Amino acid sequence: MRSVLLVPAARPSPPTPLHTGQGGIALLTAQRPGGEGRAAAPGFGVRRRSGTEFSPSPPGRNRDETRHPPPRPVWRGGGGVRAAACFLAALASCRPVERKPPERPAVPVRVAAVERRTVPIRLRTVGTVQAWNTVQVRPQAGGLVTKVAFQEGDEVRAGQLLFEIDRRPYEAALARAQAELARDRAQLEQARADVRRYDDLARREFVTAQQLQAAKTTAAALGAAVQSDDAAVRTAQLALQYCTIRAPVPGRTGSLLVREGNLVQTANAPVLVTIQQIRPVRVAFSVPQENLPALLAAKPAPVAATPPGGKSEQGKLDFVENTVDPTTGTVLLRGTFENEDRLLWPGQSVDVVLVLGERRDALVAPAAAVQRGQSGAFVFVVKPDRTVESRQVRVLASEAGTAVIGGGLQAGETVVTDGQARLTPGARVQVGGGA
Repeated sequence: MRSVLLVPAARPSPPTPLHTGQGGIALLTAQRPGGEGRAAAPGFGVRRRSGTEFSPSPPGRNRDETRHPPPRPVWRGGGGVRAAACFLAALASCRPVERKPPERPAVPVRVAAVERRTVPIRLRTVGTVQAWNTVQVRPQAGGLVTKVAFQEGDEVRAGQLLFEIDRRPYEAALARAQAELARDRAQLEQARADVRRYDDLARREFVTAQQLQAAKTTAAALGAAVQSDDAAVRTAQLALQYCTIRAPVPGRTGSLLVREGNLVQTANAPVLVTIQQIRPVRVAFSVPQENLPALLAAKPAPVAATPPGGKSEQGKLDFVENTVDPTTGTVLLRGTFENEDRLLWPGQSVDVVLVLGERRDALVAPAAAVQRGQSGAFVFVVKPDRTVESRQVRVLASEAGTAVIGGGLQAGETVVTDGQARLTPGARVQVGGGA
């Protein structure tokens, strides 16, 4: 069986021998190199121009159609067979070839080993700084403020002068009280002398017993008057002292609320200034009631307070509230801090770390190795063949770059600490160093 190729005859070609087939159909003989030819398939009218000669018309067509027939395909052999073979070979070469995907390169990572060691048990919370003492300075004597002896925000010592109130009315009152005391003391001395004289005369019956008793009564009344005058003098002296207002505690002053020249009264006395004692200070914070047994066992427990942007201040726990807040289920605690550097400020929110003890032989890993996913915390573990697997872990605590692992890892295993974003389970890794 031979193959033939059907091609359109679009251009004139040299005269070709014609043979008449069945039904008067002209057959075109294709020339082969050896001189042999093969007739074209019947049913195709073929036109070849050689001077004025045309091939016969196929059945069913008129002469005009035969004279100007449309181009028709021509069957040719030999070279067409070779062209068909080339065409089929080209089609075969276009079939998809299954290729093995290229192996992914190793991902560079940093790793660290999981180990066991003793770590402290720390409880973290947020607290509020409280002043050791808070004093609102109010006047105890009414009058005109004549002097303010400090600047707002100054550090003051205990006993340092703060304000002075007009002293003149109180000095006059003191002088009057002292004069009354002196008068009554003189009268008392005279009355006591009369009692001694009347007593002598009564023994000799120169005066009656009634006169002696009256002398004694007068002396007693004057003695009481002297005591009253003495109290009045002390009261006047105290009022005069109140004209000088001094700091009751050391600390830092706040805003000045009453300035020089203002008149103050003892009734509904205004606050002149507020003093906060900030050395030492207290930090109040609350912890869940589940930690109460450990707190009681560790008291006094060391506690650290860190203000925003500052360094940590060390103190100790000195107070545990005797009741649990039923609305929050927490216990109020307070720690004492020396605050020598004045880093803790009253009203400030601070991070509090309370040390409750130690966790011995704990399984720890770098905190950077722990990732978070939809199923919880996980790490990438490097296997001996330098591939990784994803493993779920349970984190008990995490601080200072170290995570305490409660399950999912074993001591001595290697975990990835950097480069996890490009990892998938089974990926090869290139270890670049420890974390």
